[in-house]
Amino acid sequence: MTIDLSGGIDLSRESVFARRPDNPGMRDAVNVWIESADASFGMRIGIEALAEQWDGHDIWLDIAFANGRVLSFRETHAPLPALDESGRPTIRGAGPLRFQCHEPFRRWSACFRGMAPETTAAQLARGELCNAPLPVAVEFDLDMTMAVPPWVPGSLVQEAGQALTGEQGGFMSPRYEQLFRVQGSLRVGDRILDVQGNGLRIRRQGVRRLEGFWGHCWQSAVFPSGKAFGFMVYPPRDDGQPTFNEGYTFDGSGVLQPARAVGIPWLDRLQTSGDTVSFVLETARGEVSVEGETFINTRSVNKGSAILPPDFPIVQQAHARYRWGGEQSCGMIERSSPPGKISN
Repeated sequence: MTIDLSGGIDLSRESVFARRPDNPGMRDAVNVWIESADASFGMRIGIEALAEQWDGHDIWLDIAFANGRVLSFRETHAPLPALDESGRPTIRGAGPLRFQCHEPFRRWSACFRGMAPETTAAQLARGELCNAPLPVAVEFDLDMTMAVPPWVPGSLVQEAGQALTGEQGGFMSPRYEQLFRVQGSLRVGDRILDVQGNGLRIRRQGVRRLEGFWGHCWQSAVFPSGKAFGFMVYPPRDDGQPTFNEGYTFDGSGVLQPARAVGIPWLDRLQTSGDTVSFVLETARGEVSVEGETFINTRSVNKGSAILPPDFPIVQQAHARYRWGGEQSCGMIERSSPPGKISN
C-alpha cells in the first residue's frame, strides 16, 4: 500500500508566510528534532517568526552529545528572504539558520553557519547559565526526507479533538508534525560528523497562548522497518475535567492508527541521562508496549524569561533509545512539570 505523505493536508500549508501577518499573535514556526542512529548525539533546531517582532525572528539550536556536552544557541536575527528562486514562499530563515521546503510533505533541508555557546547537560539540569560561555564554530547541512504521514493533534481521537476546542487548544496552537529520515554533515569546532538518523518536524502557523499551561509528555520515533509512533498527553487536571491525550501508531504503510497513551513517564526529576521513559499505547488493535531510555537530557532554563509566564513548568527536551518488539530506534521526548512536582 502506498503512503500519502501529505496525510490529506493541502500542500499550501507547507508554505511560509512571505510577509508579516496582520493578525496580532500570529506565528510562523519550523522546529525539528534529530537523533543520530547510533545515539551519540541529538539536535533540536527551531525558528519562530512572530507578527509583533517580525523584523527579528527567534532562532535556537541545541546539539547534545551523549557524553553530556551541549551547545546551546539562542539569538534573534533579521529574517532571510522567504521566496526561493522560483518566487515561492518556501524559506524560513534568519541570521545563521535557514530552513527550506523543497517538496511539500516530502523533503526539507536545514543549514546553519555560526557560533554556539558551550555548556553541559548537568549545568542545564541545575538551571545554571555560564556568564561567559565558550563559543564554538558550528556548521551543518541536513537533508530531511519525510517517512510517515503528518499527525494533526486532535484529528484522530474524538475526545482529544474536543479537549482542544478550549484552553488546551491554545497551548497546542494550529500545527502538525511529521517523522523523517535525515542525512548530512555536522561540523563542531574541528570535528566533522556524518549525520545519519531520524527526526521529527513540527510546522506551526497560528496563535499560541501558554498562560495556564500545567505540563505535558510528548514522544515519537520512526523505526528501520518504517513503523512509527507518536503521542502527546497533558497531566490530569485538579478540577477533574478531561485533558488532551492522543497518539498514533503506524505500520509502515497506509494511514496513522489512533491511540491513547497510558503508563506515561511524567517528568519528576532532572538528570543528564538514563531516565526510563517506557509507555503503552492503547489502540483498536490492542496494546502496544514501547520501552525507552534517554541517552541525553537537556532542558530549557526558564529563570528570568521575558517570554514565558513566571509560573511556567520546567521543560526538559531529551533524546531516547526506543525498543518496540524486535526493533530499536532513537527518537525524541519532551516533558514538563511544575517545579513543585520535580524532586531535584
